[in-house]
Amino acid sequence: MAYNIAIIGGGPGGYVAAIRAAQLGAKVAVVEKADLGGTCLNWGCIPTKALVAGTETLHMVKKSEEFGISADNPTVNFAAMMERKNQVVQRLVKGINYLFKKNKIVLYEGIGMLASVNRIEVMKNDGTAEKIEAENIIIATGSEPALITSLGYDGDRVITSNEALSLTEIPRSLLIIGGGVIGCEFACIFAELGCDITIVDVMPAILPGIEEEASKLMQSLFKRRKIKVITSAKIAEVRKDSGSVTAVLDSGEELAAEKVLISIGRTFNTEGLGLRELGIEQGPKNEITVNSRMQTNIPNIYAIGDITNKIQLAHVASAQGITAVENIMGRQKEMNYDVVPNCIFTAPEIAGVGITSRQAREQGINISSGKFPFMALGKAQASGKTDGFVKILADVKTDRILGVHIVGPHATDLIAEAALAVRLGATSEQLAETIHAHPTLAEAMMEAAEAVHGKSIHT
Repeated sequence: MAYNIAIIGGGPGGYVAAIRAAQLGAKVAVVEKADLGGTCLNWGCIPTKALVAGTETLHMVKKSEEFGISADNPTVNFAAMMERKNQVVQRLVKGINYLFKKNKIVLYEGIGMLASVNRIEVMKNDGTAEKIEAENIIIATGSEPALITSLGYDGDRVITSNEALSLTEIPRSLLIIGGGVIGCEFACIFAELGCDITIVDVMPAILPGIEEEASKLMQSLFKRRKIKVITSAKIAEVRKDSGSVTAVLDSGEELAAEKVLISIGRTFNTEGLGLRELGIEQGPKNEITVNSRMQTNIPNIYAIGDITNKIQLAHVASAQGITAVENIMGRQKEMNYDVVPNCIFTAPEIAGVGITSRQAREQGINISSGKFPFMALGKAQASGKTDGFVKILADVKTDRILGVHIVGPHATDLIAEAALAVRLGATSEQLAETIHAHPTLAEAMMEAAEAVHGKSIHT
């Protein structure tokens, strides 16, 4: 065979798998139709975080008087902000290309499909076709924003996250359909830029998958920031008028905005791959069925990332990619989804790992909890970032930490300690007895662990 491993898709699952395979001595090829890095790097995680960094800076400039600094009437150069976002993305894409050359990974620029269990046909971007032979194949084609034509999607006035990252002007008003992670992150970005934001969601609360207290707090903080949230509501109709788009709710209420952002899910990129022709098993949503080793029902064909419909996060895709490669290369490795940190880059940030209080109730687990507010923390006060809390859920019988949930400054960084604690089976007492540096935000983790047993010093 020409290659030991050929991978269709160069996103955070595919490119990480390729590099690990090369490190283990495999001859590797990757087929990618666009830029390396996939949705995460080009249209998701990284560009949105670049915009978040810009709006966080703007927020701090606006409140600079609190710190004794005068910065009157700050203005936003949106074009420059978007250009910086593009530069960040381009640098990281170049970095992956460098790593491919360093590890002697062959890149085919085009669209790949399975011709047989050992062959990929590539329709290259230059119009030519080529066949790749490989002992093993990994499918890592990812997902796309759901294009809901019934909601008026046109890529101009009714858009998805992809078009939102290519806007040339800040909309005066934005109606966001869907109060999940993507919708709430964009709400925070554009609200800080002065855009009038309304979120509509069919669920009873925004961010339904996170800890209940965290969801309630974020809804309250959104109200304080004048982000309007309408829950338990469906969109019955979308009308496009001369100067605005109007969404009609099932209640009859009408909401007008300059643009509408649809963020109600993603669809799997599994069409046109030749899956049915080869008999590769798929689930009810057209996801590819895999075992814990990331194998499909055809032993030498693996699938990773969003198309497996496990947990649609970049770091999960990367972990799945490494798992698939190490199994191909003769090592025994299985995916475990019990300890996956979930990070939401709203303002303030949200992060969680392990089970939620709702899941504990559903599973009949008796838990004790400890919560510590950032308001009571010296570093948070000094930084002027006091919204939020750390909440720890521990098993009543064993004191083992089962879940940690954070709303607040640098929550997405702080969750790493919690993930390690949950993975290693640490107890809340062990975490509380671990000396944490002062003054730091991480002290909130220690205090929350102490609070599980009513021993928090500063509350």
